[in-house]
Amino acid sequence: MITIPASQALGQKQAEWRHRSTIRQAQQNRLRLARWTFHVCLAYTILATGVWLAFMLLGIDGGSILGNCRVSLSQVVRCAISFTLFWMIWSYGFHWLKYVLLRRAGFSREELRECFGSRLHGFHLERLLEQHSEHTVRIIDMIGRRGRNLLLMIVGFALVYSRIRDNPHPQDLAVSLNASFFDALVMSWWTLLTFHNDGVPGHMAYGAQARILDGVQGRANALCIMTLWNGFKFVMIPLGMALAMVYPPQTYVTLYSFIWLSYGIADFAAEIIGSLFGRQNIQVWGLGDIKRKSWQGVIAAFVCVLIANMTVVFLGHLSLPWAILGIVLAFVNPLVE
Repeated sequence: MITIPASQALGQKQAEWRHRSTIRQAQQNRLRLARWTFHVCLAYTILATGVWLAFMLLGIDGGSILGNCRVSLSQVVRCAISFTLFWMIWSYGFHWLKYVLLRRAGFSREELRECFGSRLHGFHLERLLEQHSEHTVRIIDMIGRRGRNLLLMIVGFALVYSRIRDNPHPQDLAVSLNASFFDALVMSWWTLLTFHNDGVPGHMAYGAQARILDGVQGRANALCIMTLWNGFKFVMIPLGMALAMVYPPQTYVTLYSFIWLSYGIADFAAEIIGSLFGRQNIQVWGLGDIKRKSWQGVIAAFVCVLIANMTVVFLGHLSLPWAILGIVLAFVNPLVE
């Protein structure tokens, strides 16, 4: 029998206590950041809704930033249909796909209940990854997020692209974004109202979108992305008007493809290839317990964007400066991502 000296045993217990204390403190910090993110997004949405209501009720023209804030009956009907189809039925379907994949990966019902809940009442990612492969969880997270968002990206890009292709003027892009501002407010309130929900509404809004590897900040990350997208409409409308002063209508639709198609491709390629084949050793800043990306994902984003941009240049019979711009965007998108 080997006897451990009392002083050594005491030192080991103190080290274990400090380790547990550090983990608890880190968990509390993550919880505070998740709640803080919720309150910031709530404050922004209240402000945006108040401005929109004031402009609409008083009949004020929002100008280049908000445009016409009036909402027609057809727009309300369209929003209700898209909300039901995408944010409820489609999203809930990918929640169940993710649930089934995790179940087949060996997750217990209790673990699944914790993963698909709000995670704000005690969720320990470290303990979960002691029982399950991080690589497997990362792939399933990717399938849920990218599968759910693929339809939205394709439909959104196709609608706006077709509008400005038929009449390539920045005013048409502004009209499209103005029309979607009401939809954005509806979706913002949906994600806020379901943020703390552990039932079906919470699963619809966050089941597929909130990554398990983001830990207690999974829903906060998804909510932050949604709010940033909605806030970006305040930037894209005046930006589109300003770009029209530089680019003629004949190339405006190409510019739109360069901006949005390259961004969407980079976003998807980086996560898909990075999750499947990457070694996550690049530390990045953001919300989530695990904040690592891979060089494989970065390279995949660059290659895919480069191919897409050069295809646009070739099909449009564009000049060398357009090809150079496409190459620059192929570098910039993965770096930002």
